Formats: sequence, C-alpha cells, structure tokens
Amino acid sequence: MRCESAARWLDAFRTGELKSVKRKSLAAHLERCPACARELAGIESLAGSVLGLRVCAPGRILERVLEVAGDHYATVATDLGTYRVAFNARGITLVRSSAEKAAAFESEYRRRFGRAVHRSELPERLVRVVKEAVSGLSPARIPMDLTGLPAFEREILMLLRQIPQGEVRPYLWLAREAGRPKAVRAVGNVMARNPVPFLLPCHRVVPASGGIGNYAFGSRLKRELLRREGVPVEELDEFARRHVRYVGSASTNIYCFPTCRDARRISTRNRVSFSSVKEAVSAGYRPCRRCQPEARAS
Repeated sequence: MRCESAARWLDAFRTGELKSVKRKSLAAHLERCPACARELAGIESLAGSVLGLRVCAPGRILERVLEVAGDHYATVATDLGTYRVAFNARGITLVRSSAEKAAAFESEYRRRFGRAVHRSELPERLVRVVKEAVSGLSPARIPMDLTGLPAFEREILMLLRQIPQGEVRPYLWLAREAGRPKAVRAVGNVMARNPVPFLLPCHRVVPASGGIGNYAFGSRLKRELLRREGVPVEELDEFARRHVRYVGSASTNIYCFPTCRDARRISTRNRVSFSSVKEAVSAGYRPCRRCQPEARAS
C-alpha cells in the first residue's frame, strides 16, 4: 500500500470501520512507514481533544427547535365559536372546532399528517388571519402548509381561492376547473376534508341543485359566513325552491351564476331565470366570462 492510499483510510482504521482485508494491509504499511504512523497518532490526538470540547446543550434547546420546526396547536376564540388551530413554521395546517376533545384533535393530526402536534401559543399574526376570515374579511396573505396532501386534493383546495368573496359556485364548477368534470363526488369529499376551513373558503361551494348545502361546521354556520361576505342567502333559498340555477340579462343576452357580481347588476325588468345551461343556450344566451357558468371553449 502506498502512503497516498494509506492517508485516505487512517481515520477509518482508527475507528474500526475499515474492512478486515484493507485493515490488515494498512496495519502492515504502518509498521513499515514511520510517517504514516505519526499521521495516525496525530489524528488520534486530535480526536481526543475534540471530545474535550463537548458541552451540555442549553436547557431550552429542544423547546426552541420544536418552536421552529415542530407542529403545534392552540385555541382561537371568535364571535362564531372557539377553534383549535394547528400550525408550524410554514403556516396553519389544520382548523377544527374546540368542541372536539384535544386528544381526538391530536389523533386526527397524527393520522392525517403522520406527525405529532403539541400545545403551544398561536402567533398573533395567525390569530389575526383566523379572526379576519371568520368575520367575513379576506386576509391579504394566509400562511398555510398543505404539504402531505394528495395532489388532487391540494389542487381542488387552491381553486377555492378563485371564488370571489360574496359569491358561490357549485361543486361541478370546481371539478370542471380542475379538468375533471366527472369528479363531482370526489370534489365533495375534498370539501368535507378541507383541513383549513374559513381560510380556504369551502363554504362558498354549494350543490348544483341549488340551496346552501352541507358544511363541516354545520349549515347554520355556513349560512352566517356567507351572509357576512354579502351573499344573499335567502334569495338563494328562493331560487332553489323555484329551480332557478342561472340568471340572465335580456339587454346583453348573457347568463351568470346568481351570485355573480354582474348578475346582481341586472335590473328587475331585464332579469331572466333559467333552470339549466341548455335552457339558457336555447334561448340565445351566452355564458358570463367572469363567473364562467359553462366550460371554457378549448
């Protein structure tokens, strides 16, 4: 063995990690080469000195690491109830009602994300985001962490941000925007599993048959959230009873979803109601470009 090769293996020889054949070869070389033997002695001395530099970690180092990299949760009181909000360094990860026991919340978190979650204090900026969303405002920036969710689930959830405040869209619209118009039931399941309700507004999604529909926190809360955003909830109930799904303008021959901001500007004498896209198209109406009640032309 040459000295150049021996130098590469000296530390592994010292720690006992070298395989037997190479170890025997290096041992024989060290007996013949005083320079390499001195090099090994220097490495051993340095390793011993390094051990002397070992110190105890600061008492709160584990807590500090968890603060930066761990998953935590706290409760946030709002005028619509108290909620458990989980978060990490990247943002909010889960929102659930505090009516659920803490142990159940922690169990769901581990099941969904594969990580433990610990009680902590929610940063003020995140408290503010949750309260603004519940109050009917749209926070300018919502720090969230959806990593770990399936790609389809993340895509559908992020599409919720395209529904304007004060408007609603049917499940079919979300499925169509995701390029999967037949996946309406799957979209419904994603809404039911939304980890961050309020922040990603699944309350703005309603059945294609009309009305308000279900909500993870109950239909009463869903109605209140929509009212706070300016959605005419009672009018939607009336439309559902009359089987009205779209509203058109006789002056422009354009039809919209009933809550579209353009639909709300239609005067009573120009307003026309339709029960289906087929009915609207047969009457010579074209879809609104803003709310996209019909699939975009390819």
